[in-house]
Amino acid sequence: MILTSTRNSNLKVPFSEGILNPLSPDGGLYVPSVLQDLRRWIGYTDETTSFQNIAGTLTSAFINEEFSPIICEKIATEAFPFEPVLKQLDDNLFTLELFHGWTGCHRDYGVSYFCSLLDTILTMKGGKAVILDYTNGELGSILAKTLKGKKNIKAVLLCKKNEYRGMKDEDLYWNGGNIYPLETEVADAKALIREVFADTEFSREHNLTVAHTANFGRLLGQVFAYPFAFSRIKNKVCGDIFYAMAPGNYSNLIAGLYAWRFALPVGGFILPSTGSLTTDTRGNTLLLDSIVSMENRNKADPSEPSNLERLEEIFSANSLMLRNFVYPSPVTNEEVDAATKELFIKYGIFADRHTGRAYAALKNRSEEIFEDDGTAVLIARDDPALSQSYCRHTVGEAPEQSEQIKEALKPFFMDRPCVSTAQEIKDIIKEISK
Repeated sequence: MILTSTRNSNLKVPFSEGILNPLSPDGGLYVPSVLQDLRRWIGYTDETTSFQNIAGTLTSAFINEEFSPIICEKIATEAFPFEPVLKQLDDNLFTLELFHGWTGCHRDYGVSYFCSLLDTILTMKGGKAVILDYTNGELGSILAKTLKGKKNIKAVLLCKKNEYRGMKDEDLYWNGGNIYPLETEVADAKALIREVFADTEFSREHNLTVAHTANFGRLLGQVFAYPFAFSRIKNKVCGDIFYAMAPGNYSNLIAGLYAWRFALPVGGFILPSTGSLTTDTRGNTLLLDSIVSMENRNKADPSEPSNLERLEEIFSANSLMLRNFVYPSPVTNEEVDAATKELFIKYGIFADRHTGRAYAALKNRSEEIFEDDGTAVLIARDDPALSQSYCRHTVGEAPEQSEQIKEALKPFFMDRPCVSTAQEIKDIIKEISK
């Protein structure tokens, strides 16, 4: 797979280069320059095909120019000791649970795949890399699991003071682990990350990369959920399959759209309207950010992921199709709460607010989906046990947290000085890169 920039289709880099250096020099994001037709692989899957096998086979199809099928299978096997869970709620309604990883969050899939992929690239091609990221606290917990035993990768994480969760002393760099957590009291902490990455010579010298969805390798790990769902559904339904999801930073939508462009049969995607993705007066899908020219935009932010440019790139290539393929729907808070209650009363499942929003949007678009015997898959990206207060508020009770989630949420405190400058972060990166 060759990657190109959202801002310049003539700028092309090998797949591994785009993973190691995820921010395009022209300020854009990397996307596939050509999308393979994977119909023959997807068509052979069924309910007996494991998630690992789907991910490994598709990885091989994506990057067969650089790695053998055996290596690609190894990437997926190491990345996914867990898999999504598909549940049938009604004749034409399913839910796809993406929260059966280490921390009860859909990010487990993308981060774990990215780390396995990055480790393989470094092992095969030589070298070391440093993940530099800002976190609200939970990323340390995920990386502690995914980087364990990986000798070529270290992670430097920046967090507000006393917000880290889910780590242990053994995970820390100074105790032989892979994580170097930093705390700061700087108001705009993300500006420190941006300043470090702005030194492009330093970034390339130390192979600085990010573990969020600005990195295409992280995004690719979320694509596999859609062919997995299709493999479980295709022999049970006759009509088109639609996916409903919360918008977030659009990573799950982009992953679904890539799965479709890889030839996965999809009827469309439903999500709540946002300030960026909405509909015009005629009900046509509208991407408002497109009115700002590329020349007048800031560079992709290494401290905060956004997939809007990737969404634009897909829209520009298939504008007529996609404006009748992505279905935003405005939803009110009252509709979200009502949808959450319906999921609990009618189907006996808890839902967090994100899942409730997705179901509310699905209900608003139900005529378009179900009139021709269509099927809907509701994406539940995070464990509802992470949103106990919302569940209790809307349905009167809340799911119990598993011991695994309790461990991931456990506060982790450090007695070390805070950092306040980008130079301090760079000095630490130099230290761990020796």
